[in-house]
Amino acid sequence: MGDARVALLNHDNNRRAFSRSQSHAHDELRVFRRWLKCLCVDQSDRRTACLSWLVFFVLTVVVPAVSHFVFACGGRGDDCDSLHSRPYDAVAQLSLSGVAALSFICLSEFVRKFGLRRFLFFDKLCDESETVRKGYTKQFNRSMKLLFIFVLPCFAAEGAYKIWWYTSGGTRIPFLGNTVVSNTVACALELCSWFYRTVVFFLVCILFRLICCLQILRLQDFAQVFVQVDSNVESVLKEHLRIRRHLRIISHRYRLFILWALVFITASQFASLFVTTRNADVNIYHTGELAVCSVSLLAGLLILLRSATKITHKAQAVTCLAAKWHVCATIDSFDHTADQAHATPVGCVADEHLFTVTSDGPSDQDDVGDEEDELDNTQFVPSYAYSTISFQKRQALVNYFENNRAGITIFGFMLDRSSLHTIFGIELSLVLWLLGKTIGIS
Repeated sequence: MGDARVALLNHDNNRRAFSRSQSHAHDELRVFRRWLKCLCVDQSDRRTACLSWLVFFVLTVVVPAVSHFVFACGGRGDDCDSLHSRPYDAVAQLSLSGVAALSFICLSEFVRKFGLRRFLFFDKLCDESETVRKGYTKQFNRSMKLLFIFVLPCFAAEGAYKIWWYTSGGTRIPFLGNTVVSNTVACALELCSWFYRTVVFFLVCILFRLICCLQILRLQDFAQVFVQVDSNVESVLKEHLRIRRHLRIISHRYRLFILWALVFITASQFASLFVTTRNADVNIYHTGELAVCSVSLLAGLLILLRSATKITHKAQAVTCLAAKWHVCATIDSFDHTADQAHATPVGCVADEHLFTVTSDGPSDQDDVGDEEDELDNTQFVPSYAYSTISFQKRQALVNYFENNRAGITIFGFMLDRSSLHTIFGIELSLVLWLLGKTIGIS
Protein backbone atom coordinates (compact mmCIF):
# COMPACT_ATOMS: atom_id res chain seq x y z
CA MET A 1 0.00 0.00 0.00
CA GLY A 2 2.84 2.37 0.87
CA ASP A 3 4.68 1.60 -2.37
CA ALA A 4 1.52 2.25 -4.38
CA ARG A 5 1.06 5.62 -2.67
CA VAL A 6 4.69 6.59 -3.38
CA ALA A 7 4.32 5.56 -7.01
CA LEU A 8 1.11 7.59 -7.33
CA LEU A 9 2.78 10.66 -5.81
CA ASN A 10 5.74 10.32 -8.19
CA HIS A 11 3.35 10.01 -11.11
CA ASP A 12 1.51 13.18 -10.04
CA ASN A 13 4.82 15.04 -9.66
CA ASN A 14 5.92 13.93 -13.13
CA ARG A 15 2.59 15.09 -14.59
CA ARG A 16 2.98 18.48 -12.91
CA ALA A 17 6.55 18.81 -14.20
CA PHE A 18 5.43 17.89 -17.71
CA SER A 19 2.53 20.34 -17.59
CA ARG A 20 4.97 22.99 -16.41
CA SER A 21 7.14 22.39 -19.49
CA GLN A 22 4.17 22.51 -21.87
CA SER A 23 3.25 25.72 -23.66
CA HIS A 24 -0.15 27.32 -23.39
CA ALA A 25 -1.78 30.44 -24.76
CA HIS A 26 -1.45 32.57 -21.62
CA ASP A 27 2.08 31.84 -20.42
CA GLU A 28 5.02 34.26 -20.36
CA LEU A 29 5.87 33.45 -23.98
CA ARG A 30 2.63 34.75 -25.51
CA VAL A 31 4.16 38.06 -26.68
CA PHE A 32 7.16 36.25 -28.08
CA ARG A 33 4.84 33.89 -30.00
CA ARG A 34 3.05 36.87 -31.53
CA TRP A 35 6.39 38.11 -32.81
CA LEU A 36 7.17 34.68 -34.24
CA LYS A 37 3.81 34.67 -36.03
CA CYS A 38 4.46 38.13 -37.42
CA LEU A 39 7.85 36.96 -38.67
CA CYS A 40 6.25 33.79 -40.14
CA VAL A 41 8.50 31.42 -38.19
CA ASP A 42 5.90 30.13 -35.73
CA GLN A 43 5.40 26.35 -35.90
CA SER A 44 3.15 25.76 -32.90
CA ASP A 45 0.66 23.69 -34.93
CA ARG A 46 0.40 22.02 -38.30
CA ARG A 47 -1.25 24.97 -40.07
CA THR A 48 1.31 27.53 -38.93
CA ALA A 49 4.13 25.07 -39.67
CA CYS A 50 2.98 24.63 -43.27
CA LEU A 51 2.63 28.40 -43.66
CA SER A 52 6.09 28.90 -42.16
CA TRP A 53 7.72 26.47 -44.58
CA LEU A 54 5.87 28.01 -47.54
CA VAL A 55 7.01 31.52 -46.63
CA PHE A 56 10.54 30.21 -46.10
CA PHE A 57 10.64 28.58 -49.54
CA VAL A 58 9.23 31.64 -51.31
CA LEU A 59 11.38 34.28 -49.60
CA THR A 60 14.59 32.24 -49.31
CA VAL A 61 14.63 30.36 -52.63
CA VAL A 62 12.10 31.70 -55.15
CA VAL A 63 12.47 35.47 -54.72
CA PRO A 64 16.33 35.47 -54.66
CA ALA A 65 16.41 33.23 -57.75
CA VAL A 66 13.95 35.42 -59.65
CA SER A 67 15.83 38.52 -58.50
CA HIS A 68 19.12 37.20 -59.83
CA PHE A 69 17.97 35.65 -63.10
CA VAL A 70 15.01 37.89 -64.06
CA PHE A 71 14.97 41.22 -62.24
CA ALA A 72 18.65 42.05 -62.70
CA CYS A 73 19.19 44.10 -65.84
CA GLY A 74 22.20 42.01 -66.85
CA GLY A 75 20.30 38.74 -66.56
CA ARG A 76 18.16 39.30 -69.71
CA GLY A 77 20.84 40.39 -72.09
CA ASP A 78 19.75 44.06 -71.93
CA ASP A 79 22.14 46.91 -72.18
CA CYS A 80 23.07 47.63 -68.60
CA ASP A 81 25.05 50.68 -67.57
CA SER A 82 28.08 50.36 -65.31
CA LEU A 83 26.23 51.59 -62.22
CA HIS A 84 23.32 49.15 -62.35
CA SER A 85 25.16 45.92 -63.15
CA ARG A 86 25.34 43.49 -60.23
CA PRO A 87 28.41 41.29 -60.70
CA TYR A 88 28.44 40.19 -57.04
CA ASP A 89 24.73 39.48 -56.66
CA ALA A 90 25.15 35.69 -56.86
CA VAL A 91 27.59 35.61 -53.93
CA ALA A 92 25.37 37.82 -51.77
CA GLN A 93 22.19 35.87 -52.53
CA LEU A 94 23.77 32.44 -52.00
CA SER A 95 25.45 33.53 -48.76
CA LEU A 96 22.32 34.98 -47.20
CA SER A 97 20.03 32.18 -48.40
CA GLY A 98 22.41 29.47 -47.21
CA VAL A 99 22.74 30.88 -43.70
CA ALA A 100 19.00 31.58 -43.53
CA ALA A 101 18.22 27.99 -44.55
CA LEU A 102 20.58 26.67 -41.87
CA SER A 103 18.99 28.92 -39.24
CA PHE A 104 15.42 28.07 -40.21
CA ILE A 105 16.04 24.31 -40.24
CA CYS A 106 17.78 24.42 -36.86
CA LEU A 107 15.04 26.60 -35.34
CA SER A 108 12.33 24.30 -36.69
CA GLU A 109 14.11 21.28 -35.24
CA PHE A 110 14.53 22.98 -31.86
CA VAL A 111 10.85 23.89 -31.60
CA ARG A 112 9.62 20.54 -32.91
CA LYS A 113 11.83 18.44 -30.68
CA PHE A 114 11.89 20.41 -27.43
CA GLY A 115 9.09 22.97 -27.56
CA LEU A 116 9.60 26.68 -27.07
CA ARG A 117 9.44 26.69 -23.27
CA ARG A 118 11.78 23.77 -22.85
CA PHE A 119 14.18 25.05 -25.49
CA LEU A 120 14.45 28.42 -23.69
CA PHE A 121 14.73 26.69 -20.26
CA PHE A 122 11.59 28.35 -18.91
CA ASP A 123 10.56 24.97 -17.45
CA LYS A 124 13.70 25.10 -15.24
CA LEU A 125 13.14 28.58 -13.83
CA CYS A 126 10.99 27.23 -10.98
CA ASP A 127 14.18 25.70 -9.52
CA GLU A 128 16.15 28.96 -9.70
CA SER A 129 16.43 31.85 -7.27
CA GLU A 130 14.39 35.02 -7.55
CA THR A 131 17.45 36.93 -8.77
CA VAL A 132 17.97 34.51 -11.66
CA ARG A 133 14.29 34.54 -12.61
CA LYS A 134 14.07 38.33 -12.66
CA GLY A 135 17.35 38.68 -14.55
CA TYR A 136 16.37 36.11 -17.18
CA THR A 137 12.91 37.63 -17.63
CA LYS A 138 14.53 41.02 -18.16
CA GLN A 139 16.93 39.60 -20.76
CA PHE A 140 14.07 37.78 -22.46
CA ASN A 141 11.93 40.91 -22.68
CA ARG A 142 14.71 42.87 -24.36
CA SER A 143 15.74 40.07 -26.75
CA MET A 144 13.38 41.19 -29.55
CA LYS A 145 14.54 44.78 -29.11
CA LEU A 146 18.12 43.59 -29.46
CA LEU A 147 17.14 41.62 -32.56
CA PHE A 148 15.85 44.71 -34.34
CA ILE A 149 18.82 46.78 -33.17
CA PHE A 150 21.00 44.51 -35.31
CA VAL A 151 18.55 44.05 -38.20
CA LEU A 152 17.11 47.51 -38.82
CA PRO A 153 20.36 49.42 -39.59
CA CYS A 154 21.38 46.82 -42.17
CA PHE A 155 17.84 46.75 -43.54
CA ALA A 156 17.86 50.55 -43.88
CA ALA A 157 21.11 50.39 -45.89
CA GLU A 158 19.76 47.57 -48.06
CA GLY A 159 16.46 49.42 -48.56
CA ALA A 160 18.24 52.61 -49.64
CA TYR A 161 20.29 50.64 -52.17
CA LYS A 162 17.29 48.78 -53.60
CA ILE A 163 15.13 51.90 -53.86
CA TRP A 164 17.94 53.72 -55.66
CA TRP A 165 18.53 50.77 -57.99
CA TYR A 166 14.88 50.45 -59.04
CA THR A 167 14.04 54.17 -59.23
CA SER A 168 17.12 55.05 -61.28
CA GLY A 169 16.35 52.57 -64.03
CA GLY A 170 17.94 49.35 -62.90
CA THR A 171 15.21 47.19 -64.45
CA ARG A 172 12.29 47.54 -66.86
CA ILE A 173 9.97 44.54 -66.51
CA PRO A 174 6.29 45.48 -66.94
CA PHE A 175 4.99 42.11 -65.75
CA LEU A 176 2.00 43.88 -64.17
CA GLY A 177 1.33 46.05 -67.21
CA ASN A 178 2.96 49.11 -65.70
CA THR A 179 6.67 49.66 -65.19
CA VAL A 180 6.29 51.71 -62.01
CA VAL A 181 3.97 49.19 -60.37
CA SER A 182 6.14 46.29 -61.48
CA ASN A 183 9.29 47.89 -60.09
CA THR A 184 7.51 48.67 -56.81
CA VAL A 185 6.32 45.09 -56.39
CA ALA A 186 9.73 43.70 -57.33
CA CYS A 187 11.52 46.04 -54.91
CA ALA A 188 9.10 45.15 -52.09
CA LEU A 189 9.58 41.42 -52.70
CA GLU A 190 13.35 41.74 -52.65
CA LEU A 191 13.30 43.78 -49.46
CA CYS A 192 10.91 41.33 -47.78
CA SER A 193 13.18 38.45 -48.80
CA TRP A 194 16.27 40.19 -47.47
CA PHE A 195 14.53 41.18 -44.22
CA TYR A 196 13.15 37.68 -43.67
CA ARG A 197 16.47 35.90 -44.23
CA THR A 198 18.35 38.31 -42.00
CA VAL A 199 15.77 38.13 -39.21
CA VAL A 200 15.76 34.32 -39.19
CA PHE A 201 19.54 34.21 -38.87
CA PHE A 202 19.73 36.87 -36.17
CA LEU A 203 16.81 35.29 -34.28
CA VAL A 204 18.69 32.03 -33.75
CA CYS A 205 21.80 33.97 -32.72
CA ILE A 206 19.85 36.12 -30.25
CA LEU A 207 18.16 33.05 -28.75
CA PHE A 208 21.57 31.47 -28.22
CA ARG A 209 22.73 34.65 -26.51
CA LEU A 210 19.59 34.61 -24.33
CA ILE A 211 20.20 31.03 -23.21
CA CYS A 212 23.84 31.87 -22.45
CA CYS A 213 22.67 34.85 -20.36
CA LEU A 214 20.58 32.47 -18.25
CA GLN A 215 23.59 30.28 -17.53
CA ILE A 216 25.71 33.33 -16.69
CA LEU A 217 23.05 34.46 -14.21
CA ARG A 218 23.06 30.98 -12.69
CA LEU A 219 26.85 31.01 -12.42
CA GLN A 220 26.79 34.38 -10.71
CA ASP A 221 24.14 33.09 -8.33
CA PHE A 222 26.21 29.94 -7.82
CA ALA A 223 29.17 32.08 -6.74
CA GLN A 224 27.18 33.10 -3.65
CA VAL A 225 27.56 29.60 -2.15
CA PHE A 226 31.20 30.41 -1.39
CA VAL A 227 30.20 33.24 0.97
CA GLN A 228 27.23 31.62 2.69
CA VAL A 229 27.39 30.39 6.25
CA ASP A 230 25.62 27.07 5.69
CA SER A 231 27.49 26.09 2.51
CA ASN A 232 29.08 22.67 2.27
CA VAL A 233 31.03 20.80 -0.35
CA GLU A 234 28.14 18.50 -1.24
CA SER A 235 25.74 21.35 -2.06
CA VAL A 236 28.41 23.18 -4.07
CA LEU A 237 29.21 20.05 -6.05
CA LYS A 238 25.55 19.27 -6.78
CA GLU A 239 24.85 22.76 -8.06
CA HIS A 240 27.97 22.78 -10.24
CA LEU A 241 27.05 19.40 -11.72
CA ARG A 242 23.62 20.76 -12.59
CA ILE A 243 25.13 23.79 -14.32
CA ARG A 244 27.58 21.58 -16.23
CA ARG A 245 24.70 19.41 -17.40
CA HIS A 246 22.82 22.42 -18.77
CA LEU A 247 25.96 23.67 -20.51
CA ARG A 248 26.33 20.23 -22.12
CA ILE A 249 22.70 20.39 -23.26
CA ILE A 250 23.23 23.83 -24.84
CA SER A 251 26.42 22.66 -26.54
CA HIS A 252 24.70 19.56 -27.91
CA ARG A 253 21.78 21.55 -29.29
CA TYR A 254 23.77 24.37 -30.87
CA ARG A 255 26.99 22.68 -31.93
CA LEU A 256 25.87 21.90 -35.50
CA PHE A 257 24.47 25.37 -36.00
CA ILE A 258 27.60 27.12 -34.70
CA LEU A 259 29.91 24.86 -36.72
CA TRP A 260 28.01 25.16 -40.01
CA ALA A 261 27.45 28.90 -39.50
CA LEU A 262 31.20 29.33 -39.08
CA VAL A 263 31.84 27.25 -42.22
CA PHE A 264 29.19 29.00 -44.34
CA ILE A 265 30.15 32.51 -43.29
CA THR A 266 33.86 31.80 -43.76
CA ALA A 267 33.20 30.42 -47.25
CA SER A 268 31.00 33.43 -48.00
CA GLN A 269 33.67 35.92 -46.97
CA PHE A 270 36.36 34.16 -48.96
CA ALA A 271 34.11 34.02 -52.02
CA SER A 272 33.44 37.74 -51.63
CA LEU A 273 37.13 38.47 -51.27
CA PHE A 274 37.93 36.29 -54.27
CA VAL A 275 35.44 37.89 -56.67
CA THR A 276 36.23 41.45 -55.58
CA THR A 277 40.01 41.08 -55.86
CA ARG A 278 39.74 39.52 -59.33
CA ASN A 279 37.52 42.32 -60.61
CA ALA A 280 39.10 45.70 -61.18
CA ASP A 281 35.76 47.56 -61.30
CA VAL A 282 34.95 47.79 -57.58
CA ASN A 283 32.79 50.64 -56.27
CA ILE A 284 29.97 51.27 -53.85
CA TYR A 285 27.32 50.72 -56.52
CA HIS A 286 28.55 47.22 -57.25
CA THR A 287 29.70 46.05 -53.83
CA GLY A 288 27.20 47.90 -51.59
CA GLU A 289 24.79 44.97 -51.30
CA LEU A 290 27.64 42.51 -50.80
CA ALA A 291 29.10 44.69 -48.04
CA VAL A 292 25.76 44.89 -46.19
CA CYS A 293 25.36 41.12 -46.46
CA SER A 294 28.88 40.53 -45.12
CA VAL A 295 28.36 42.91 -42.20
CA SER A 296 25.11 41.16 -41.26
CA LEU A 297 26.63 37.67 -41.36
CA LEU A 298 29.72 38.69 -39.42
CA ALA A 299 27.61 40.45 -36.77
CA GLY A 300 25.58 37.28 -36.22
CA LEU A 301 28.72 35.17 -36.03
CA LEU A 302 30.23 37.54 -33.48
CA ILE A 303 27.09 37.23 -31.34
CA LEU A 304 27.50 33.45 -31.33
CA LEU A 305 31.21 33.41 -30.59
CA ARG A 306 31.07 36.19 -27.99
CA SER A 307 28.20 34.53 -26.11
CA ALA A 308 29.93 31.15 -26.16
CA THR A 309 33.31 32.47 -25.02
CA LYS A 310 31.74 34.68 -22.35
CA ILE A 311 29.85 31.83 -20.71
CA THR A 312 32.93 29.61 -20.97
CA HIS A 313 35.01 32.30 -19.27
CA LYS A 314 32.45 32.66 -16.49
CA ALA A 315 32.24 28.89 -16.02
CA GLN A 316 36.01 28.58 -15.77
CA ALA A 317 36.16 31.54 -13.38
CA VAL A 318 34.52 29.26 -10.83
CA THR A 319 37.85 27.44 -10.54
CA CYS A 320 39.61 30.69 -9.61
CA LEU A 321 36.86 31.51 -7.12
CA ALA A 322 37.10 28.09 -5.47
CA ALA A 323 40.89 28.32 -5.32
CA LYS A 324 40.67 31.77 -3.71
CA TRP A 325 38.09 30.41 -1.25
CA HIS A 326 40.43 27.55 -0.38
CA VAL A 327 43.46 29.84 0.01
CA CYS A 328 41.60 32.27 2.25
CA ALA A 329 40.39 29.41 4.42
CA THR A 330 43.90 27.94 4.68
CA ILE A 331 45.47 31.30 5.54
CA ASP A 332 42.82 31.97 8.15
CA SER A 333 43.22 28.54 9.76
CA PHE A 334 47.00 28.95 9.99
CA ASP A 335 46.61 32.43 11.46
CA HIS A 336 44.26 31.13 14.13
CA THR A 337 46.65 28.28 14.92
CA ALA A 338 49.60 30.65 15.25
CA ASP A 339 47.58 33.06 17.38
CA GLN A 340 46.53 30.32 19.75
CA ALA A 341 50.11 28.99 20.03
CA HIS A 342 51.79 32.31 20.74
CA ALA A 343 48.86 33.92 22.62
CA THR A 344 49.75 37.44 21.54
CA PRO A 345 46.50 39.35 21.20
CA VAL A 346 48.17 42.53 19.96
CA GLY A 347 49.89 40.72 17.11
CA CYS A 348 46.67 38.91 16.27
CA VAL A 349 44.75 42.18 16.01
CA ALA A 350 47.49 43.72 13.88
CA ASP A 351 47.51 40.74 11.48
CA GLU A 352 43.75 40.76 11.22
CA HIS A 353 43.72 44.49 10.52
CA LEU A 354 46.39 44.11 7.84
CA PHE A 355 44.47 41.25 6.23
CA THR A 356 41.27 43.29 6.11
CA VAL A 357 42.79 46.48 4.74
CA THR A 358 44.75 44.83 1.97
CA SER A 359 41.76 42.82 0.84
CA ASP A 360 38.97 45.38 0.83
CA GLY A 361 40.67 48.75 1.08
CA PRO A 362 39.19 51.74 -0.72
CA SER A 363 42.14 52.04 -3.09
CA ASP A 364 41.33 48.57 -4.56
CA GLN A 365 37.98 49.80 -5.87
CA ASP A 366 39.28 52.69 -7.99
CA ASP A 367 39.89 51.13 -11.40
CA VAL A 368 38.08 47.80 -11.35
CA GLY A 369 35.66 48.89 -14.07
CA ASP A 370 32.42 47.10 -14.86
CA GLU A 371 33.91 43.64 -15.43
CA GLU A 372 34.00 42.52 -11.80
CA ASP A 373 31.08 40.50 -10.46
CA GLU A 374 30.49 37.61 -8.11
CA LEU A 375 32.72 35.35 -10.22
CA ASP A 376 35.50 37.75 -11.21
CA ASN A 377 36.61 39.92 -8.29
CA THR A 378 39.71 40.57 -6.23
CA GLN A 379 38.10 40.52 -2.80
CA PHE A 380 38.85 38.03 -0.05
CA VAL A 381 36.24 35.52 1.00
CA PRO A 382 34.87 36.18 4.54
CA SER A 383 36.02 33.70 7.16
CA TYR A 384 32.55 32.53 8.20
CA ALA A 385 32.05 30.96 4.74
CA TYR A 386 34.57 28.16 5.31
CA SER A 387 34.83 27.79 9.07
CA THR A 388 33.12 24.37 9.10
CA ILE A 389 34.75 22.77 6.03
CA SER A 390 37.91 20.73 6.37
CA PHE A 391 41.07 21.24 4.35
CA GLN A 392 40.72 17.86 2.58
CA LYS A 393 37.20 18.63 1.37
CA ARG A 394 38.17 22.05 0.08
CA GLN A 395 41.21 20.64 -1.68
CA ALA A 396 39.13 17.89 -3.28
CA LEU A 397 36.61 20.45 -4.54
CA VAL A 398 39.33 22.64 -6.04
CA ASN A 399 40.87 19.59 -7.74
CA TYR A 400 37.47 18.71 -9.17
CA PHE A 401 37.03 22.19 -10.64
CA GLU A 402 40.52 22.16 -12.12
CA ASN A 403 39.98 18.81 -13.85
CA ASN A 404 36.36 19.36 -14.97
CA ARG A 405 36.30 22.54 -17.01
CA ALA A 406 32.82 23.67 -17.97
CA GLY A 407 31.76 25.73 -20.96
CA ILE A 408 30.34 25.63 -24.47
CA THR A 409 31.93 22.94 -26.62
CA ILE A 410 31.68 21.92 -30.27
CA PHE A 411 32.26 18.17 -30.53
CA GLY A 412 34.66 18.29 -27.60
CA PHE A 413 36.47 21.52 -28.54
CA MET A 414 36.01 24.23 -25.92
CA LEU A 415 34.93 27.63 -27.25
CA ASP A 416 37.10 29.94 -25.16
CA ARG A 417 39.47 32.81 -25.88
CA SER A 418 42.23 30.46 -26.99
CA SER A 419 39.85 28.95 -29.54
CA LEU A 420 39.04 32.43 -30.85
CA HIS A 421 42.75 33.13 -31.26
CA THR A 422 43.13 29.88 -33.17
CA ILE A 423 40.17 30.66 -35.44
CA PHE A 424 41.51 34.15 -36.10
CA GLY A 425 44.94 32.76 -36.95
CA ILE A 426 43.50 30.22 -39.39
CA GLU A 427 41.27 32.84 -41.04
CA LEU A 428 44.14 35.30 -41.38
CA SER A 429 46.35 32.63 -42.95
CA LEU A 430 43.66 31.76 -45.48
CA VAL A 431 43.12 35.43 -46.31
CA LEU A 432 46.80 36.01 -46.93
CA TRP A 433 46.98 32.85 -49.06
CA LEU A 434 43.98 33.96 -51.13
CA LEU A 435 45.40 37.46 -51.60
CA GLY A 436 48.65 35.90 -52.73
CA LYS A 437 46.82 33.90 -55.37
CA THR A 438 44.69 36.79 -56.64
CA ILE A 439 46.63 40.06 -56.41
CA GLY A 440 50.11 38.65 -55.76
CA ILE A 441 50.58 39.88 -52.20
CA SER A 442 53.52 38.20 -50.43
